Amino acid sequence: MPADLSEKVKRYEDMLKRALQKAKYFPTPNSHMNNIAKDYYTMAEAYYKDGVYFRNKGDPVNALASFSYGHAWLDAGTKLGIFVVDDETLFTI
Repeated sequence: MPADLSEKVKRYEDMLKRALQKAKYFPTPNSHMNNIAKDYYTMAEAYYKDGVYFRNKGDPVNALASFSYGHAWLDAGTKLGIFVVDDETLFTI
């Protein structure tokens, strides 16, 4: 059975929204790595906003891509060690 695109968009939007709430900066404030954490988080937020925009415009494919890319920024930051997280259902920890 093929994937339900509408369900998948909702699931990935929720996953990114929850991940944005849980990801906390780990590096020392004003350090180079803290700036990188800000950049990664800002990218994730931007992709979340893009996903909402596409969803509202009736473009579920680009919405899903945006939510997925946004989550990837946070997950990559977690693996890099710039975010502290405690939820292995949202992050690769």
